[in-house]
Amino acid sequence: LRVVLFALCSSTEQAAEHFRNPPRRIRRWLRRFQAFQDEHPELSEGKYLSLEAEEKLAEWVLTQREQQLPVNEETLFQKATKIGRSLEGGFQISYEWAVRFMLRHHLSTHTRRGVSHPLPKEIQGNAGAFIEFVQRQIHTQELPLSMIAAVDEISLFLDAEVLGSDERKENALQTVGNGEPWCELVVTVLADGSVLPALLISRGHLPSPAAVPKSILLESKEDGCGDDEIMELWAAMVWRKHTECRAGGGGGGGGGGGASKGMLVLDCHRTHLSEEVLAVLSAAGTLPAVIPAGCSSRAQPLDVCVKRSLKNFLHKKWKERAKELTDSDSSALLQLLLGWLGEALEILGNCPELIRKSFLLASVLPAPAGNSASPRRNGDEQEELIAAMEERMRIAKSGESSPEFPENEEEEEEEEEADPEILQRLFEGESEVESFYGFEEADLELMEG
Repeated sequence: LRVVLFALCSSTEQAAEHFRNPPRRIRRWLRRFQAFQDEHPELSEGKYLSLEAEEKLAEWVLTQREQQLPVNEETLFQKATKIGRSLEGGFQISYEWAVRFMLRHHLSTHTRRGVSHPLPKEIQGNAGAFIEFVQRQIHTQELPLSMIAAVDEISLFLDAEVLGSDERKENALQTVGNGEPWCELVVTVLADGSVLPALLISRGHLPSPAAVPKSILLESKEDGCGDDEIMELWAAMVWRKHTECRAGGGGGGGGGGGASKGMLVLDCHRTHLSEEVLAVLSAAGTLPAVIPAGCSSRAQPLDVCVKRSLKNFLHKKWKERAKELTDSDSSALLQLLLGWLGEALEILGNCPELIRKSFLLASVLPAPAGNSASPRRNGDEQEELIAAMEERMRIAKSGESSPEFPENEEEEEEEEEADPEILQRLFEGESEVESFYGFEEADLELMEG
């Protein structure tokens, strides 16, 4: 159960490395737990938290991930214990509860059907209101597809200690973490299927790389950049240039003529847009459409397919080269990263139909007349979209491919099928599996401090 929880919170590969278990075995456990939960819905009723409290916890998980902050055993249990403090009779938490909670609320990082899964009730309402607002604005303002953009960041964390180890180099590069990231990548796609130049911001003063791909704008900052600075750089270097081209190349910050009127879809953690960013957007007649907290899996076109595939592509490239890296020279590592990003962005640029489909599945663009797709159908289409993108990027066999908990069916089964009674005892908390019984008040105060 602890291994399964780790895989649900992070990834199969990280769980395999942490617990020294084959990824194939963990994927098999994931599928069996999911199937067992589907077959025994009576065990899905919360035994520890009320439905309302679980919804709050699910909201927290979603917003943590939007900020690329880690959700793991410790942070999940800490938050659950804080929410359960006021419950009469106290609050007891265990791994079997945590696994059921993650599966019940579709919070696995493996999910490839995010647009079809129900969100917590309050978040679901916010997502509906946001989608209605966006579609109304696009219709009433008659916005051109080339001026409807989605922008988001991917933070890259480089662990120097892990990089210096002999056996763990493959895990030195991550896309979630605490502290300051090594690089920040800002990706922008348009509803017409185009990809704008990506902005890459690296920490420290680095020599100019010998060759920076045309699809990337590189900036280096000694102490990194805050969110405000990142968006200011992006607005000045990417969006202003795009709107000026749309307005006929005129100066004056993009004019504000009809040709450059547009919309920018971005997550709520960019609501602290600085005056400089707002000035660029205003001059270009661009409306910032801010996605409510926790709704990105449903309403951010980049979350439908592109970010996931791009992250997996970078992880795959890193793992292929990790063992060859003999030092942690930032300049050399940056040059490698630039090459991989250039390759990935070239592939993305050749997939306009997949990017357009992402805007449709995120409901930023209304479905074609007469096509009222069901959540199930949207989920099917998202799975197909991710598989198509991974095939283009040649990562479909990298171990994290479809379906939700994948496995190479050609490989011989190593273990016998799990006894359903054993799984039932696990889910009912009657096994001897180690359980976690919450934090003491002093521990909580220390963590909060």
